[in-house]
Amino acid sequence: MGVRYGFIGLGHLGAHLAASLVRGGFDVTVTDLRVEVAEPLLANGARWAADPQDVAAAVDAVITCLPSPAASLKVLTGERGILAGLAPGGTWIEMSTNNQAEVEKMAALAAAKGVHMLEAPVTGGVHRAAAGDITIIVGGDTALYERHRPALQAMGGEIFHVGPLGKAAVIKVITNMLAFVHLVAAGEALMLAKKADLDLAQAFHVIKASSGTSFVHETEGQLILNGSYNVHFTMDLAVKDLGFAMGFGREYGVPLDLAAQTFQTFIRARAAYGGDANSTQVVKLLEDALRTDLRAPGFPSEL
Repeated sequence: MGVRYGFIGLGHLGAHLAASLVRGGFDVTVTDLRVEVAEPLLANGARWAADPQDVAAAVDAVITCLPSPAASLKVLTGERGILAGLAPGGTWIEMSTNNQAEVEKMAALAAAKGVHMLEAPVTGGVHRAAAGDITIIVGGDTALYERHRPALQAMGGEIFHVGPLGKAAVIKVITNMLAFVHLVAAGEALMLAKKADLDLAQAFHVIKASSGTSFVHETEGQLILNGSYNVHFTMDLAVKDLGFAMGFGREYGVPLDLAAQTFQTFIRARAAYGGDANSTQVVKLLEDALRTDLRAPGFPSEL
């Protein structure tokens, strides 16, 4: 019999990851705070459980994709959490973005109950998760990684095993830090083009074909030009991840001048537009300050 998987956390990202597992023919049991978000999965063969304990009791390995370390800790150790239901020898695969200290702390709590842990945060955007092509960064024991690699391959494209627990957390935060710096820079570049009376659509394509392009420009730049900003990633999450980056900078003695400025810009954007606003709306700070929008025809509202 194959490995039975549980999946907890069916938000914008988690729902797509779980759907890839179901499409891949895996035995999947799911739960979330909102049963309605599971309905497409249930219609395609997944099973529902009432809470994390019931999920864990029904499977060999539990996957989580949650918005914060506090949420992950609660789901892991709560009264009806994963550790209350998962049998010794089971595996917890944490796909949320955490810092290294939290990963190591939660791994120790799991190990005390005989549960093994892999960290497997993802990067590349919700649209790539929907396509089953998102990049997965894994930290943890090599043999454990190999056991669960088929499931990871079902959910993602490129998969990197970067070493022991905690290392994936560091590189994932580094990639997000770069993405947020690039996002602010892309907004400034487009505003310069606009103020110079350049055609914004053409400017986008010129930048895309230049040495100054970035993944963020090529993807989220389109959402800015459309005006939807609809990246399905919130200001709260961006501020959380940049906070992790600043913490790593202090821990390892690395000055993060650009990241620090970007962090403050996102804090201002969250104050202006709210924690649930799309992270791409950080560019709206510049639009509002200059009373100039960055709209251009021909760009999609979603990726």
